[in-house]
Amino acid sequence: MANEVVDHGRRRFLTVTTAVVGGVGVVAAVVPFIKSWEPSARAKAAGAPVTVDISAIDAGQKVTFAWRSLPVFVVNRTKDQLAQLKGLEPRLLDPQSSNTEQQPKYATNETRSIKPEWLVVIGLCTHLGCVPDFVPDIKPEPFDANWKGGFYCPCHKSRYDLSGRVFSGVPAPKNLPVPPYHFVDDTHIQIGVDPKEAG
Repeated sequence: MANEVVDHGRRRFLTVTTAVVGGVGVVAAVVPFIKSWEPSARAKAAGAPVTVDISAIDAGQKVTFAWRSLPVFVVNRTKDQLAQLKGLEPRLLDPQSSNTEQQPKYATNETRSIKPEWLVVIGLCTHLGCVPDFVPDIKPEPFDANWKGGFYCPCHKSRYDLSGRVFSGVPAPKNLPVPPYHFVDDTHIQIGVDPKEAG
């Protein structure tokens, strides 16, 4: 045993091979571990801004888009519908949109929007979260003989005008919220990003 010759080349080969295999094993274990810290694609999508095409939304029409698992109503209001907003103030709970938590500063106006014809609101009643119906026609309705168009919640009869402002005397305590949004161009809106944060 004492006269055995040590093969240094073989020893070096085994040492290097063991180190390489061990290194590969460490990397194989660490990469998935680090990746697990990143939010999932589903989580990223849930909070990510959404760009929507509004070019096919006709005047007087509402289209619903999903953002953060919430329904977002985008309404292309007609001139007649916009004209009806002025006479409704005495019937509204917060006609000046003074509750600043309900909309960004750029939507704190009569139309609650960046461009008067386009309304963008989260389509959940502020009472218990039902999805209100869009009732755009300016004509008497069973729930309001002086209806000028807007949103009607079938769950508990809350009503909102075509700016998403809540009527007085209904269960809903606040206007429909306006999410952050901006116009990417004349035919696209990005929901989830304020104009000042865009580009």
